[in-house]
Amino acid sequence: SGANAANGGGAPTTGAGQSSAQVNAGDDRAMVLRIFARDLPKGSLTPDDRSYVAQSVAARTGISQSEAEQRVDQTVAQIKSAEDQARQAADKARKTAAFGAIVTALAMVVGAFIASVSAALGGKLRDEY
Repeated sequence: SGANAANGGGAPTTGAGQSSAQVNAGDDRAMVLRIFARDLPKGSLTPDDRSYVAQSVAARTGISQSEAEQRVDQTVAQIKSAEDQARQAADKARKTAAFGAIVTALAMVVGAFIASVSAALGGKLRDEY
């Protein structure tokens, strides 16, 4: 056909000029991203989703299923580690901000006390002279 001749007679093309393998790879990537987005907030991938992602990785990279499962497990562990680090950094920032707010409030109280004492002394001096 003319479409196949235009791309060298290889894989059939879609209307956008992409091969069906490229479209399927894009759909597969999108599905894997949806799986990660849905399952990782719960803590881990479900066994079926883990298997699907590993099969996808194995098919795309040409590695064995067991190696792909190890890569998936490593990726999940890296994501969890990054999440823990981000959570720790956010907690540290929260504590630092709280400490800064307390120090600021105390500085304002001390400043108000000094201002009131200074006003009382100034008023007393004014009354004397």
